[in-house]
Amino acid sequence: MAIPALPLRPDGAPKVAPGPTPGDSYVQSFARGLEVIRSFSASTPQQTLSEVAARSCLTRAGARRILLTLQTLGYVQTDGKLFRLTPRILDLGFAYLSSMPIWNLADPVMEGLVDEVKESCSAAVLDGSDIVYVLRVPVHKVMSISLGVGSRLPAYCTSLGRVLLAGLPDMEVKARLQAADKPARTRHTATDLDALMACVQQVRKQGWSLVDQELEEGLVSLSAPITNRQGDTVAALNISGQANRTSARKMRDNMLPALQQAAQQITRMLMQKP
Repeated sequence: MAIPALPLRPDGAPKVAPGPTPGDSYVQSFARGLEVIRSFSASTPQQTLSEVAARSCLTRAGARRILLTLQTLGYVQTDGKLFRLTPRILDLGFAYLSSMPIWNLADPVMEGLVDEVKESCSAAVLDGSDIVYVLRVPVHKVMSISLGVGSRLPAYCTSLGRVLLAGLPDMEVKARLQAADKPARTRHTATDLDALMACVQQVRKQGWSLVDQELEEGLVSLSAPITNRQGDTVAALNISGQANRTSARKMRDNMLPALQQAAQQITRMLMQKP
């Protein structure tokens, strides 16, 4: 299984939103430390102190204290000018996956699906208005975006995201979609709130999602839900391919049964866990 990485933002920069007021149940210094960690990404793997401060919305002095603390703990290293994360930071992401051993069991199921359909397979969970990849079994490079465990994509224009949103009540779906940036990533992308709500409701009704070139030109993706004992959607499984090789209709007609069977097999495994 791939080594988990820290979540990547689609634009490479952290989203800074107003947070809770410091108090007995909120440690502001810890929250600021997490913002410093999240300021590093694929597009900013190393940064100066000023860049970290700007991206984390901190003063230089505040950013410096946090960076030096992370350096002492072994999570950051520096050459005196540029700061970068160390491999130890992977421990933080691995803690999530190791706390959910179902993904170790799901790996061979996904590999079997890839062998059958000859397309890439991924599993993801919902975090706010984004999806976060927790497992990937690639067979072809079908996207210009480099994806790995921990990578993020917007939920509104992905088949994984629409399956995960469909597992929520309509009011919560609407709130998450309203809060999200929804640019037209391609000429096919649905961005209107009412249209997106209709898409999610259709996914809920049929039990699967097909997204044809809305995230990226040429990318087709098909997803199905993974549920727990209570019937709640806790993750989603997908297969993705290139439209010039596998049309949306071909993917639905020829691959949906295999995808649903794999998702149901992982669901049964999840239900068997104590």
